[in-house]
Amino acid sequence: MKMLLANAEAWPGFDTTVGLLKQGGASIAAMVSGIAKVEREAKVRSVGYGGWPNMLGEMEFDAGVMDGATRDVGAVGAVPATLPVSALAYEVMQHLPHVMLTGAGARRFASERGFAVDEVLHPDSKRVWWERLQKEMSPEQLAAFPDIALAPLSNAITDPERVRDTTVFLGRDATDNIGVVTSTSGWAWKYPGRLGDSPIPGAGFYADSRYGAAACTHTGEMTMRCGTSRSIVLAMRLGYSLQDAIKLAVEELSELKSGFLAGVVIHAIDAKGNHQVVNYRCEEEIRYWYWDERMAAPELRVAAQA
Repeated sequence: MKMLLANAEAWPGFDTTVGLLKQGGASIAAMVSGIAKVEREAKVRSVGYGGWPNMLGEMEFDAGVMDGATRDVGAVGAVPATLPVSALAYEVMQHLPHVMLTGAGARRFASERGFAVDEVLHPDSKRVWWERLQKEMSPEQLAAFPDIALAPLSNAITDPERVRDTTVFLGRDATDNIGVVTSTSGWAWKYPGRLGDSPIPGAGFYADSRYGAAACTHTGEMTMRCGTSRSIVLAMRLGYSLQDAIKLAVEELSELKSGFLAGVVIHAIDAKGNHQVVNYRCEEEIRYWYWDERMAAPELRVAAQA
């Protein structure tokens, strides 16, 4: 059964991917086409052009793709000047023997594959970044910026709107192949070079068409420590239901007692056509988009509380 699951901020491209799946398109290509529209939408403030810069005022993008039929993966991290970055991750999967590229190397590969060098810092993001940063710096730090120690500021600044979201698409096509695509600009004001879980297979995403797929948003530092997405798919392989597999993953997250702890949202589907989105410790109401071939149109639904 054709189906598509995504977070609420996927709205600019969700219908695009649904249309391609209806036409018989392959899951990964269809999702990359849809998520590219999210990455270029300035109103989406956690991904692509609408996202927030790092502490130096530079945009760094992360993305990942995984084909559940082959378990091939492509991922990129801390990529500058590139949109759509999920498409670049797809290029890595298709054209390199590697799984992941980061930073300048990823940008070099983007140029080789014909990607333009894009202007990616939204003027409003630049304004808010500088206003926020100035509030936390002394006159001496302001005068010396950017040649200052950034680590002491990293805990003080955090996010302007607690934006730690990621765009995740989980889809199943006409051949019953399940795939996942992720994209994010990461935490606002992150330390330069920080990678979240979004480009990390097994943490931010994982797919195996025989059993299902999972992807996470919000606090990637936690899901990297627990291997959350892989745990869910592995549990289903071992005979757990989708609901029980997610419950197991939430229990693992709840066992963390040190480090940065906050909310996590788990999106998952199984090979039987079931889906579930679970909100673990996020204070706000979490919504998501869902569609399958039995439905006349996609629906925006509310996630379950863990």
